[in-house]
Amino acid sequence: MKKMVLMGRSEAGKTTLTQALRGEEIHYDKTQYVKHGEMVIDTPGEYSQSHRLAKALALYTYEADVVGLLCAANEPYSLFPPCCAAQANREVIGIVTKIDLPNANVPLAHRWLELAGCRQIFHVNSKEGVGVKAILDYLALE
Repeated sequence: MKKMVLMGRSEAGKTTLTQALRGEEIHYDKTQYVKHGEMVIDTPGEYSQSHRLAKALALYTYEADVVGLLCAANEPYSLFPPCCAAQANREVIGIVTKIDLPNANVPLAHRWLELAGCRQIFHVNSKEGVGVKAILDYLALE
């Protein structure tokens, strides 16, 4: 199974997705440090939100097979600049989270991830498990 590092803003749903991928009970748990698991590396949102800390994210891509860029469907803007996926030496996928929220704009979040350079994009509701199996199936492909 491929190992994936998750990157995105605080509250984008990285830890909740990690719990869903592991089949764990979903509960709020603020990520304060980089957490290594068997299939997922969960990073704090502050790393993606700060120019100084964002450089450290590049180091964690070396420990993963796939980079997962997360964008919540209710975010007011994207952190990811156009074509940023081209900087990674790993495959980069997009994951739109929180697709169930009343103020979700899934097509906009999807487009932001396309502009970032993600060729494959998944839509998930981690709390209900929607889209989680598709990510697990993708990670199982060799």
